[in-house]
Amino acid sequence: MCSIISLGTCLCLQVLLLCSGIQMFAADENVDFRIHVENQTRGRDDVSRRQLRLYQLYSRTSGKHIQVLGRRISAKGEDGDKYAQLLVETDTFGSQVRIKGKETDFYLCMNKKGKLVGKPEGTSKECVFIEKVLENNYTALMSAKYSGWYIGFTKKGRPRKGPKTRETQQDVHFLKRYLKGVAELQRPFKYTTVTKRTKRIRPTKPS
Repeated sequence: MCSIISLGTCLCLQVLLLCSGIQMFAADENVDFRIHVENQTRGRDDVSRRQLRLYQLYSRTSGKHIQVLGRRISAKGEDGDKYAQLLVETDTFGSQVRIKGKETDFYLCMNKKGKLVGKPEGTSKECVFIEKVLENNYTALMSAKYSGWYIGFTKKGRPRKGPKTRETQQDVHFLKRYLKGVAELQRPFKYTTVTKRTKRIRPTKPS
């Protein structure tokens, strides 16, 4: 049996361990996870299944929709305009998207000068944008390569250069508008059908 002194020592050790655990938990509560989330959204997720959507992006300032007219970009498209129909590829995690005009097959990109341009290939990081849902329910699209630069348009539907945009400006606020009868285009997902026969695995007898 433990002596009275050893029993008191054990109790003191338990109290110290409990206090240190509470301190560690309190320290974890003060951790700012926003930095972690921001770092994760900058990276591409090659594991999750990608989703392909077809919709229009309504500009809050021009009152029209973004158009991908080949190499030229504008926000003058009417509802249902063929050049305003955008194929948007998004990752399940990270909110990173690539936007392509359905009619022209050109990608919406932002070059090093902050100018919005259309490109036939969308492999460059200049063609990747981080989708942000704002408190006013509008969506902002920030360049994944040039942090702080957003897709934006003037009241006349002309593109704004990235360095002149801010998240709080109405010029960078958009609403998603799905075409009638079209909500989402999913890429086919390959899977293996599991049957009773595949579940039943008999051990191989040693020869």
